Amino acid sequence: MRISVITVCYNAASTLKDAVDSVLGQVPDGKASFELEYIVVDGGSTDGTLDLLASYSERIATLISEPDQGLYDAMNKGVQAATGDVVAILNADDVYASTNVLASVADTFRDSGAEAVYGDLYYVAADDLSQVTRCWKAGTYTPGAFRRGWMPPHPALFVRRACYNRWGLYTLALRSAADYELMLRFIHRHGMTLAYLPETLVHMRAGGVSNASLKHRIRAHREDWKAWRMNGFQPSPFTMLAKPLRKLPQFLSRA
Repeated sequence: MRISVITVCYNAASTLKDAVDSVLGQVPDGKASFELEYIVVDGGSTDGTLDLLASYSERIATLISEPDQGLYDAMNKGVQAATGDVVAILNADDVYASTNVLASVADTFRDSGAEAVYGDLYYVAADDLSQVTRCWKAGTYTPGAFRRGWMPPHPALFVRRACYNRWGLYTLALRSAADYELMLRFIHRHGMTLAYLPETLVHMRAGGVSNASLKHRIRAHREDWKAWRMNGFQPSPFTMLAKPLRKLPQFLSRA
């Protein structure tokens, strides 16, 4: 199995090394061996990001560096460049939780035959990757769970490339919720089959754009509504309330 990991970045020299090292440090020690294809999509950085990436040139399969239309446009470029059986997206300020994440994911694909595998995610302090601030235990998916506010952690979601070919890429009509829309489309609308891997797969630095301010949170809430309508659904007020309320236990269960 070939796994294509995509990292998108722009002026990310301060955190990118951690992300790259966590990807290239993956060890194929599971029952199902895997081949890594690492793709980095840069938006034309000017802060030393490209100099840092140059030191990994022999281990990065594809490096794209050019202006783009934002985060999701960059992700689409990465997906289109991918040749793997499975596609994963790891942002420049995130890291894999251990060196056997990809091996465990490959094993789960083999054992389950699912179209996607997902796991858990820990939010960590921006300046200390060992300091856990919030624990996202995704839990097993049941049909209709999106209407109850459920969603998997996007960085901990691994999707067969054929699903992108069948159901499309990230929409550029949304500024901060295109990942939510894609998961809603793939899982809730089209019934993509899932396998839950109950392990922490990703450590994400706290401080996402959608939660940066009240203004951003309101915009994200509106985009969530739009994501449902784009897929031909009308969510209930309960759905929109349940989605943020599901985050509360994540703060209580920190490791």
